[in-house]
Amino acid sequence: MIVLKRSDFVTLPPLLVDYLRYLEVVKNKSDLTVLEYASDIRIFLRYILKSKGLVSNDTLFDEINISGVDLNLLKSINIMDAYAFLSYCRSERKNDVAIRARRTIAIKRFFRYLTVNMKLLDENPLQELDSPKLKKALPKYLTLEQSLDLLACVDGKFKERDYCILTLFLNCGLRLAELVGLNCSDIRSDNTIKVTGKGNKERTLYLNNACVSAIERYLEVRPVEGVKDRNALFISRNKCRISPRTVENIVNHFIIKAGLDGQGFSVHKLRHTAATLMYQYGNVDILLIKEILGHENLSTTEIYTHVVDEQLRKAVESNPLGNLKTDKN
Repeated sequence: MIVLKRSDFVTLPPLLVDYLRYLEVVKNKSDLTVLEYASDIRIFLRYILKSKGLVSNDTLFDEINISGVDLNLLKSINIMDAYAFLSYCRSERKNDVAIRARRTIAIKRFFRYLTVNMKLLDENPLQELDSPKLKKALPKYLTLEQSLDLLACVDGKFKERDYCILTLFLNCGLRLAELVGLNCSDIRSDNTIKVTGKGNKERTLYLNNACVSAIERYLEVRPVEGVKDRNALFISRNKCRISPRTVENIVNHFIIKAGLDGQGFSVHKLRHTAATLMYQYGNVDILLIKEILGHENLSTTEIYTHVVDEQLRKAVESNPLGNLKTDKN
């Protein structure tokens, strides 16, 4: 969990604040990404101060003040410091491999910025820093039958809204933040929708008949009087823009109601489901799925092709003759 907030930027060293502004303005990173980088680099600099004996031994780690970190200290950091930090993250902070990999990327890019962009370092001491190897797991997704069961069980006071939310997730592969951020004006008369993704990048998605119908039914009952954010498409029971947590609760509620709990399904798995169903049943080119999902790199999208490959492998292995061994005699 990210505990660093924007108000904490005043406690960060100037060089780090400059880098975070660079990420926002030049690299167009989202607020969440910038806060992740800030949090990861802050932890790294706290570790450096502690490991080099630059803070008193009785100072709690999370209270170490890094505002005084300057270029001279950054120049003293070497690759072994970074590996020692990753070891600390694993053994002391119990960070899993995904978090350690993320922190590796954060500190590497910070030092690359200092070296390549700002020319403050003659050489990048972390250029050869290896990232912890991540296991490439196949995405978890609902089958077509499970998706239909999920939609069929939607009921309750807000059934039109909740059905519309699930329909957009399952058909358009939206991220949670993208769905929550939708405005009424994003729904266009030509049956398209404007989606604002990571880094405020906009993309246009075409709405199929199921989405158009679900949106129309929801708009007929969408609250108007007393709504605090009139632009928001999805409104909560308190007549505010619906929150990510509320959407997660809605999805989890109907996953349980459909008898699909205990299988690791979540909001993000609905995005995986949309992509997988498009690839399996729609004969859709992987490049088109990349555009629909708003992926920056094709390698991120290609995992959905491996889903089908894995299914083919399991189908062959399920053959009752699959374990029959040839008699050498």
